[in-house]
Amino acid sequence: MQYQRIEKGRFLSRPNRFIAHVELDGRTEVVHVKNTGRCRELLIPGATVYLEKSDNPARKTQYDLIAVEKGTLLVNMDAQAPNHVFREWAEAGNFQEGLTLLRPETTWGDSRFDFYWEAGDRRGFVEVKGVTLEEDGHACFPDAPTERGVKHLNELARCQADGYEAAVCFVLQMAGMKDFAPNDRTHPAFGDALRQAAQAGVRIMARECIVTLDSLTIGAAVPVLL
Repeated sequence: MQYQRIEKGRFLSRPNRFIAHVELDGRTEVVHVKNTGRCRELLIPGATVYLEKSDNPARKTQYDLIAVEKGTLLVNMDAQAPNHVFREWAEAGNFQEGLTLLRPETTWGDSRFDFYWEAGDRRGFVEVKGVTLEEDGHACFPDAPTERGVKHLNELARCQADGYEAAVCFVLQMAGMKDFAPNDRTHPAFGDALRQAAQAGVRIMARECIVTLDSLTIGAAVPVLL
């Protein structure tokens, strides 16, 4: 995934989930935050952030906040990026051998999954989760309770029981993580649902990303601790 026209700024405040105030070239700019999650450990006053300038002059905000420095770690914060890079990665032949179809946003039962795929006589669903939370090199998800996430895991288990191949891919929007685990401290029900899904045969994946100021690419597999 490639970004254009990147500029460096200093985070000041976040009045609500959708916008932030950023110091840019000596002025205060109102920017769009491409992640509605809490991200409290990332967006702290004084943090170095990276913005993508829009080509649309009619927009209310001319910049999108896409990445932040957390110490020496560069974290991509774009909530749309995980699905984008997963699709690129899968279509390059890295997810399923012989992939003939990868369709986004497909409904099954009471859920809409990120992707439906086919490869020969095999078929399945994949849910993609972006991960921006880390502690001492250990990545975890979620950073806030997510009943929707629990529902998706339960539906994936039902897909598996119904003859599909089901998977959830945690896309770590950073590099160098030692491992990935569910954040039981924040939402124990999600951790329980993830372990139950794994027992039901759902494939649990975690991949780190190669993050630069203007790009994001899926990289190596990271151990999953359940």
